Parts: sequence; structure tokens; C-alpha cells
Amino acid sequence: LFQLRDFLLVYNRMTELCFRHCISNLNYRLLTGSEERCLDGCAGKLVHTNHRLMRAYVALMPSIMQRRVADYEASAALVSQEGSVAATAPPGD
Repeated sequence: LFQLRDFLLVYNRMTELCFRHCISNLNYRLLTGSEERCLDGCAGKLVHTNHRLMRAYVALMPSIMQRRVADYEASAALVSQEGSVAATAPPGD
């Protein structure tokens, strides 16, 4: 559900951006040739950019996840050590 929502948000932003950039005359029902070419180029650039960003994200995600797991394990070990130190401390300290 979140992926669909994200996809629709990106699609809506792309549509709005390209529409504002390329459409200059709303007096006609059909697009002019120059508007159509502009929209094709605009959408193509945005789709290509989105693909490049996704490739970079996919390449970086494993290292980010490893770092998160290591941080979680370190904090869990620290909490475990603090718990064992507190359990062995004499009462009243």
C-alpha cells in the first residue's frame, strides 16, 4: 500500500511539473505538436532520473541496513551490560 502511494505521489508530481512546463495554451482540446514533444521529453527525463535514483538506492540500501543492524546490536549489548552491572551492584548505592 505504501509503495502504491509513493508511486502515485511521484506520478502526480511528474504530471504537474511537466504540465506546467509544457502546456501554454488551454484553448484547444488536443495537444499541439510542440506541447507533445515537450511532454515526451519532460516525462522521459523524469522517468530516467527516477530510475537512476532507484538504482542508487538499491545499491546503498544493504550497507545502510548493515549499519543499522550493527548499531542495534551495539546498543543491545550496552543495555545488556548495564543490566548485568546493575544486578551485581550492592543495594543502597
